[in-house]
Amino acid sequence: MYFILAALLALGALLDLALGASFFVDPATAGVDFGLQSPTPMGLSAMRGDFAAFFWVAAISMGIGAWKRRADVLWPALALFAIAFSGRLVNLLVVGDYDGWWQPMTVEALHVIVIALAIRTFPWNGTSPAAPA
Repeated sequence: MYFILAALLALGALLDLALGASFFVDPATAGVDFGLQSPTPMGLSAMRGDFAAFFWVAAISMGIGAWKRRADVLWPALALFAIAFSGRLVNLLVVGDYDGWWQPMTVEALHVIVIALAIRTFPWNGTSPAAPA
């Protein structure tokens, strides 16, 4: 189980690393895939900084968690994707659906599920087999 979770975390980390890099290098093109268009320097700056940070922090958290098999370092990634999923869910309920709405929500839900399972399964701080009481 450790190996499967670590492999899934590593794959997610690679995906997030690539997404972060695409926003860092070419935010205008990467933003189009997310339904964003910002021709202004301020908008491009926000996309480059904020989206790259989101995906890179998640990737680092998941990568270290996978490599070290440690639950405690996975909390930042879980928080990021749980909040992102929640925001999309609220938008779906308040604004309504759009073409392809389920795709990003599925990716975020899979992230949340895998990370939560790893937190529940991996040792904390590399020492104990379960979360502290």
